[in-house]
Amino acid sequence: MEDIPQLMPPLNTMILKSWHTVSSITLISAVTVLLQIPIDTWASSAALSLIAGAASLACMAFACILASRWSVVEACLGGLDRVYETHKWLGIWALVFAVYHFIFKAKLNTWDVLPIIELSKYWTRMMRQLSIVALVLIIILSLNRNIRYSVWRWWHKLSGPLFVIVILHWLSFASPITLLSPAGLWLAVICSLGVLAAAYQLLLYPFIAPGGSYRVAAVEHSKGTVHLELEPIKRAFPFDVGQFAFLSFKEKGLREPHPFSIANAPTANGHLHFVIRALGDYTKRLHKQVKVGMLVDVRAPHGRFKRHLTAQREIWIGAGVGITPFISWLKDQQKAHFERVQLIYCFDPQRAFPTLDKIQEFADQANIPLIANPSGSQALKDTLAKAAQQVPPQDIHIYFCGPKGLLAHVKELMQELGIPTSHIHYELFEFR
Repeated sequence: MEDIPQLMPPLNTMILKSWHTVSSITLISAVTVLLQIPIDTWASSAALSLIAGAASLACMAFACILASRWSVVEACLGGLDRVYETHKWLGIWALVFAVYHFIFKAKLNTWDVLPIIELSKYWTRMMRQLSIVALVLIIILSLNRNIRYSVWRWWHKLSGPLFVIVILHWLSFASPITLLSPAGLWLAVICSLGVLAAAYQLLLYPFIAPGGSYRVAAVEHSKGTVHLELEPIKRAFPFDVGQFAFLSFKEKGLREPHPFSIANAPTANGHLHFVIRALGDYTKRLHKQVKVGMLVDVRAPHGRFKRHLTAQREIWIGAGVGITPFISWLKDQQKAHFERVQLIYCFDPQRAFPTLDKIQEFADQANIPLIANPSGSQALKDTLAKAAQQVPPQDIHIYFCGPKGLLAHVKELMQELGIPTSHIHYELFEFR
C-alpha cells in the first residue's frame, strides 16, 4: 500500500454480500430461538412466528448499525454503496418477517413464557400495535422513491425512535426468550449496538464525522453541468483517488448532504474538485445557486472503488459524469501500471462535460489511450472484443461508473466475450 496506494489485491472473498448478511442474521436468530423451545414444537407455526419476530428485530438492529457509516462496517461490506444496499434489503426482510410474526401467534401452551419487562396489559398491547406501525412506517419511508429526498431524509430520522418502540415490544412480550438465554443475549447485544448507532448518527455524526469545512473557490458551468473547486478553511483530509464525499452547502435549499465523486487526486493545497450534472431537484438547485465563497461541510472519504493487482488489462469505462472518478485516477501522481490501462469515455456529444478534448488532455498526460464512445458508437464493444483477443479474458478487469442501463449492457458483452462478470468493479450511487 505504501508504493502504490491506489492498487489493491482482489478482496471478493472477504467482502460480505447483502444476502450473506441477511441469511446469517436469520440463521443465528433461528438457531438461538430454537434452543429455547422443545424440539417437538420446532415445526409449529408458533415457533416460526417467534423466529420471524426475532429475525425482524435483528434485521432492524443491523440496519441501524449499517446506517452509522462506521468505517469498520464499510470495510466489511466493501464500500458505503454496498452498505446502503444491504441496509435496504435488511429493511425489506424485517418487514417480511414482521408481517408473519404479527399474523401468526408466537405462543404455545406448552412453553414457559414470561416477559423480560413487566408492563400492564394495555401497554403491552400498545407496544405490539405501535411496533408494527413503526416498522411499516420505516419501510415505506425507506423504499418510497416518490417522496422528495429532503422530506424523506427528515422523516427517515424517525427510524431510531421507532426502532426503540419495537425493542419495547420484544421486552414486554411474554415469550420463552429470557434475557440471559442465547436468543436473549443475541438480541440484547445487537439491539444495544443498533441503539448506539442510531444515537451516534442522529446526535454525534454531524460533529465528529471525518471530513472538514471548505469554501467554494471556483465555479464553472457548462452544458447542464457544474465544476466546483473547494478549498479547505482549516486543513484538508486524506483520501484515495476514486473515493467520494457527502457535500452539505451552508445555504438554504442546499443543506441536505448528497454524495459526489471526488474528481482529483490529493494535492498539496488540499483542494477538492467535483463535476456535478443537474439531474434531480437538488442538483438543479445547486447548479443555479452555487457561487464562489459559499461554505460547505464535506463528509469524507467514502468508497472502495480501487484498482486490482491481478489484472493484465484494465479497461476503465466512464459514462457522462461517471468519468469523474477516472479523472482522479488519471491525475494520480503514482501512475502505477498505466501501461495496461485503456479508458473509454461514453458521452452525448451535445452534453459532454468535461469535453472530449479535456479528457484527451488528461489521458495524454497519463500516457493512457482514450477511446471515444459517443452515443450510438460501437467503440465500447469493439474495444472489449479486441482486449479479449489480446489477453486471456480471465485476466481483464473492467472498472465502470455510469447509468444502470449501460452497466447491464457491459455485463452482457462480458458474458459474450468470456470475461468473468466478477471482474467488473463499480459503485452504486442510489442511497435510498
